[in-house]
Amino acid sequence: MTGDVEISVAEGVQVLRLTRPTKKNALTSAMYGDLCDAFDRGDNDPAIAVHLITGSAGVFTAGNDLGDFLATAQGTGDLGANVRRFVYLLPMIRKPLIAAVDGVAIGVGTTMLFQCDLVYATPSSTFATPFLSLGLVPEAGSSVLMPRRMGYARAFEMLALGETYSAEQAVHAGFVNKIVSFDRLEETALTAARRLASMPPEALAVTRSLMRGNTAEILQQTDKEVVAFRERLSSPEALEAFTAFLEKRSPNFRKPV
Repeated sequence: MTGDVEISVAEGVQVLRLTRPTKKNALTSAMYGDLCDAFDRGDNDPAIAVHLITGSAGVFTAGNDLGDFLATAQGTGDLGANVRRFVYLLPMIRKPLIAAVDGVAIGVGTTMLFQCDLVYATPSSTFATPFLSLGLVPEAGSSVLMPRRMGYARAFEMLALGETYSAEQAVHAGFVNKIVSFDRLEETALTAARRLASMPPEALAVTRSLMRGNTAEILQQTDKEVVAFRERLSSPEALEAFTAFLEKRSPNFRKPV
C-alpha cells in the first residue's frame, strides 16, 4: 500500500479513495497497483458487493502522473505492469463499480468512468481527455466505449479536440447519472451502493453481465491502445509535449527538420 489510496469496507461496500492532494490525486504506478489489488480482493470477497471510487480535497484525479510519462518519453522510465494491469482489469471487474466525482477528472480519470456502472458528480466537476495534445492516444478502452456511449461526434470532440466537459454536459452525453451537491455526493453514491449490496448477488451479477455484454471487443481494443500508447510515449511529439508542459510554454510540433 502506498498511503495514496485509502481503502475501507462497510455494509458490503468497498470505498477506494484517492488521497494524493499535493499532486491533484495524479495516479502513480504504485497507486494503480493498490487499486487493482483492491478490486481483485473485493471481487473475491463475498462480504463485498460493490466497489466505490472517489477522490479527495476537491479533486477526483488529474490522471496519470506526468512525471511518469516524461520519464518514459525520455527513455528513463517505464509506466510498467501496474498501468497495463489496470486498463485490462477495468472491463473484467465482476462487481458493480460506482464513481463519485468532485473537481477535475482528467485522462484516465474520465476514461475509467465509461467502465463504471453508476457515476455521480458535483456541479463543479469537469471532464477532459487531453491525450492528443500530449502526443498520445486514447486508453482504457475509451476509443470504443466513448463513441458507443456519447456518439462519435462528441467522443471525437473530447478525444481529438480535447474539449473539457462540464458536469451538465457529461449528464447529457450519458456518462454521468446525476449531478448532486458536494455535501451530498458521497452519501448519494453510498446509498446507491448499499441498495445494490442488498440485492440478490447472483441475480445482480447475471444482470450486470447481460447488460455489459461480451468484454472481448473492449479487451481487443485495449490491446491496440496499449501498443499505440507505448509507441506514442517514445515519440518526439510526446517528448516535446511533456517538456513544454513542464517548461510552461506552448509545444512546437512543427519544428523545422
